[in-house]
Amino acid sequence: MPEFTILLTAVALSLLDLFMPKNRDRAILVWFALAGIALAIVFLIFQLDDGVVTIINQTYRLDSFAKAFKLLMLIGTGLVLLLGIKANDLDEVKGEYPYLLLTGLLGGMMMASSADLITLFVGLELLSLSSYILVGIRKKNQLANEAAFKYIVNGGIATAITLFGMSYLFGLTGETNIYEIQALMGSDIVTENRYIAVFAFLMIFVGLSFKITAAPFHMWAPDVYQGAETPITAYLSVVSKIAGFAIMLRLLMVPFVFAPGTGKVITPDGVSYETLLVSVRPYLVLLAVLTILIGNLIALRQLNAKRLFAYSSIAHAGYLPVPLAALSELVFDAVWFYLAAYLLMNLGAFAVIHALGDETKEVTVDSFAGLFKRSPYVTIAMTIYLLSLAGIPLTAGFIGKFEIFMSALGTEPKRLVLALAMLTGTILSYVYYFGLFIQMYFRPSVTKKPVVASNGLVAVLAITAAGTVILGVFPSVALTFIHDHFQFLEIFNP
Repeated sequence: MPEFTILLTAVALSLLDLFMPKNRDRAILVWFALAGIALAIVFLIFQLDDGVVTIINQTYRLDSFAKAFKLLMLIGTGLVLLLGIKANDLDEVKGEYPYLLLTGLLGGMMMASSADLITLFVGLELLSLSSYILVGIRKKNQLANEAAFKYIVNGGIATAITLFGMSYLFGLTGETNIYEIQALMGSDIVTENRYIAVFAFLMIFVGLSFKITAAPFHMWAPDVYQGAETPITAYLSVVSKIAGFAIMLRLLMVPFVFAPGTGKVITPDGVSYETLLVSVRPYLVLLAVLTILIGNLIALRQLNAKRLFAYSSIAHAGYLPVPLAALSELVFDAVWFYLAAYLLMNLGAFAVIHALGDETKEVTVDSFAGLFKRSPYVTIAMTIYLLSLAGIPLTAGFIGKFEIFMSALGTEPKRLVLALAMLTGTILSYVYYFGLFIQMYFRPSVTKKPVVASNGLVAVLAITAAGTVILGVFPSVALTFIHDHFQFLEIFNP
């Protein structure tokens, strides 16, 4: 029902937009889309305590993992719609904005629930194609055109690489269902051709690394984030990234959890092979470390606010593979909580940038100068987001980073390289996050005019700021919710 609700809402919106008079305000379509998302969340909440259910010949799966990630994507898209009500009034955007967001959301929800390579790919492409159009929707804007072109080229290459890895996985096992593949991974044929399994893993991993903006496959992100309309940038940095991590975890953990690796292990029964996830761990560690360090280092030199937060987003994408690289038992809990915190603090930060964007064509670091004297409430909200992004205690970002940090140190042997990279990246991030503090509180502003914020934008600021503080001060609220309703280990059970 959540997926059908979003599908029917998107179809209804496209028809309404088609038959509405051209001079009619399309803001009503946004509220219609929000109503559809609210209804989908209600249906999803009723499903939370249900067991694992598979439909469509076991290609579509409703388990705790899928429900947890769908909940984040629905909330994130709802906040983006609220944020973009003003953007929807632009002459160029018209009514395509809300229903393209919903089709992208539907693709992300399919990715979270798919238990088959084919349906996974369909969901991935539905999200990707919707995102390409949303980025280039301002047809007369040069930056938007450049961003859309780069996004399509890089996204197409990433899709091709992912599909190439999937084809090797299918060729090795003769199956497209990931649970059937999981069962066949211990067979003699796969053991004899274990290097092909490793190659398939790495191809899929590289292809999906483009999607989550992991270094060194992050090149497209700053240009796309800068060229897209700010609500679309927020959508890409949060909802699209959540969907990317959902497909990465399901597609990399489930089929390969019992796959043989390349390293030999001597046992009393003879020679066996370590698991594939152990064999490829050095690559996972390298990607996480590179992403954290490259994202934070390049962010130090950014003057454009959206590019700065693009590199900040890249750095945060490096923290999320840490539990996977450490092979921690808490990988799902830690990633979900961090994504929830990231959704709140990053969407809130882009909401402030969106508000400043109404005053100037390009929002730079200097655009924040004197913001406290002009709009103290907006500044306080931005302060909360920056403190959370920096990982300061009593914020959601701190709890999220702490969980991921402990997942690296809670394994045997301890993953000190990952922990050190996280500490180094966090310290580097203080430079540019606190640089914005200096601008907001201590630099004079060229104007004393308060920042004008729409009702939707005020609602986003209130929800995200309150959520960031509540999850930071009372993290047990979210952690108890996770443990009561989400049994993440269901993901491994056919």
